Amino acid sequence: MSGTILVVDDEAKIVKQARDYLERGGFRVLTAADGPAALALTRGERPDLVVLDLNLPGMDGLDVCRALRRQSDVPIIMLTARVDETDRLIGLELGADDYITKPFSPRELVARVRAVLRRVQGGVRTPGLIRTGDLEIDLNGHRAVLAGQPLHLTRTEFELLAILAQHPGQTFSRVQLLDRLHGIVYEGFDRSVDAHIKNLRRKLEANPSEPRYVLTVYGVGYQFADEV
Repeated sequence: MSGTILVVDDEAKIVKQARDYLERGGFRVLTAADGPAALALTRGERPDLVVLDLNLPGMDGLDVCRALRRQSDVPIIMLTARVDETDRLIGLELGADDYITKPFSPRELVARVRAVLRRVQGGVRTPGLIRTGDLEIDLNGHRAVLAGQPLHLTRTEFELLAILAQHPGQTFSRVQLLDRLHGIVYEGFDRSVDAHIKNLRRKLEANPSEPRYVLTVYGVGYQFADEV
């Protein structure tokens, strides 16, 4: 796998480390130390993926993510050293495809880059439309179709599917899923997610006991399959 990766970070050591490992992985690497430079490079060079630090000087990484999404659908992996998960969730809601918490393994970064590019290159990036395997999810129309047949999902089942499918390979805890569904955490009700997932699998999976799409990460939560 090859392509052009833009690494946006104001820490020279991190940029060098990321560039070295990505180049060894066969990628062409561009770098920027701030938001305006990143936006200019994205317009001029059209990278295949952007690795974006949230804690940038001047123009915050979330603002850069928001601006990138206005001008491009380029995949974005966020880098964050922030402890508060709210920033990560906001970034994902703004349209980032994945995130890595600092300090990180350079090998993990290369693996994440490859995983995101595989997902993107494996299908057409249509805003509001996710296609994977036999499943098609229309985020704007709030409907899902499996092998040409509509799935009759409740609102909660559809929203759970949409949250997971927009971030394949990323594990969400039950509390995170509830927070995304309702905007606040309903303490003590996190197990209700299990019931909704069970119902979703019954409608979505050919064999709910051996799911193909919505996977359990034991002791943590749920994730959408990275490859179907």
